[in-house]
Amino acid sequence: MKIATASSYKGFRFPQEIISHAVWLYHRFSLSFRDVEELLFARSIIVTYETVRQWCRKFGQEYASRLRQSRARPGDKWYLDEVFLKINGKTHYLWRAVDQEGNVLDILVQDRRNKAAAKTFFRKLLKGCGYVPRVIITDKLASYGAAKREVMPGVEHRQSRYLNNRAENSHRPTRRRERGMQRFKSAGHAQRFLSVFGPIRDHFCPRRHLLKAGEYRAQRQHRFQVWNEVTGVGAAA
Repeated sequence: MKIATASSYKGFRFPQEIISHAVWLYHRFSLSFRDVEELLFARSIIVTYETVRQWCRKFGQEYASRLRQSRARPGDKWYLDEVFLKINGKTHYLWRAVDQEGNVLDILVQDRRNKAAAKTFFRKLLKGCGYVPRVIITDKLASYGAAKREVMPGVEHRQSRYLNNRAENSHRPTRRRERGMQRFKSAGHAQRFLSVFGPIRDHFCPRRHLLKAGEYRAQRQHRFQVWNEVTGVGAAA
């Protein structure tokens, strides 16, 4: 797993502990850049919200990619779903795939949900995960079946209105952030933000209802250790 080094932060006035903390705050909680600015100010760290924005833009994707690399291999059962996003008055679709444990595998924002869009999403999924699933579960949108027959012909495909609830439920955090951000400004903005937001939020949200209190605390401590490693804070310490 590649980790951030001191050279990654060369030219920045603030140390990596503060930068990584700001990126964590913005993507882990429903906060604006100005909210993060105020929280840092409460700790006598004076930065502008534009600086926080620049940190998130520069380091967010790097952190998210390293978190993906650090996680165990996802499951072989993929749940896929798409939900609409209204961006500047135009309807777009957020395609999302999760495994049987609820881990987000990938997302893609597109302006269509036809066969071509489904094929594009399938190919992005396969390239990012590096393996073919045993089974995929979708709703009854015909685009999934048509694209699957060309891209993953040997994979079992189950279609139902109810079987892919796991994927549908994973859209909820996105909806909350969308409301807090007063909608996304563009398709590119949505793609950039969600591709970072998903891995970081998932990393810090283990399935608490399945864990005992002691197990949950240990899991949370381990995940912060991983975060410190991928952001270079552990190496700096």
